[in-house]
Amino acid sequence: MKVNDIGRLGAINSYQRQVENQRQPEDRKAKRKDELSISPEAMEMLKSSDKPENAANAKRIQELKAQVASGAYQVEAGKIAEKLAPYFKEYTK
Repeated sequence: MKVNDIGRLGAINSYQRQVENQRQPEDRKAKRKDELSISPEAMEMLKSSDKPENAANAKRIQELKAQVASGAYQVEAGKIAEKLAPYFKEYTK
């Protein structure tokens, strides 16, 4: 009986290589970090969203939310149909 069989060591080494290969992708994932960059144009748009004209829009939105919550908001199906009709006419061509 051979105790120091060379072929058996190869089996152990291939197991160790497999474990090492499984660990490497985890290390790569740990090294990666998310990054966000905002363009100057986007920063300008963000600053312009704080202007007073948006205050009027915000007030209107709050009024609509209150109407919907109380059940007083009525959907005008005719207006919706008028706005959607051109789209469907183009779509069916």
